[in-house]
This record gives sequence, structure tokens and C-alpha cells, in this order.
Amino acid sequence: MAQENEIVMLLLGIGVLIFMLGNRQKIKLIPVSNVLIASFYTLIAGWVLTVIEGFIWQEFLNILEHFCYAGSSVLMAVWCLKIFRNEEKTN
Repeated sequence: MAQENEIVMLLLGIGVLIFMLGNRQKIKLIPVSNVLIASFYTLIAGWVLTVIEGFIWQEFLNILEHFCYAGSSVLMAVWCLKIFRNEEKTN
């Protein structure tokens, strides 16, 4: 069974996703936004897997969930690196 905090986190993430989809044009103005968006989508996938694992395939989905979290973190680190490198080139 899924825990309440996992469901709340997923609902909050879906709310942010809806906000992002509604403001797509503004988000594209962020430098290297495609990497940032991919990081968020991967994080959402991890939250979805967290809730689903409470019902079926607990071990397998738990592994996938943690891969999503790791992938999201790597993508966020890549985005930060690209942002700081772009700032250094402009200065």
C-alpha cells in the first residue's frame, strides 16, 4: 500500500507539471531548459513508480524508482554545469 506522503508528493508534482505545461513558452527562455525539463520529468517518473510499487512488483519498481532519482540528479547536475559554464563564457 502506498504511504500518504508519497501520494501527496506525487499530487504536488503533478500540480507543478500542469503549471509547467501551461507556461511552456516562458520555461523555454531558461538557458538549457531541455535538460532541466528532462530532470523534472525523470523525477515525476520516480514519484509515480513510488506510488505504484505499493501495489505491484515492489522490488522491481523500487529499483526503477531509485534509477529515476539518480538520473534526475545527474541531469540537474549537468544543467547546473552548463549554466555556470555559459556564465563564465559571457563574463
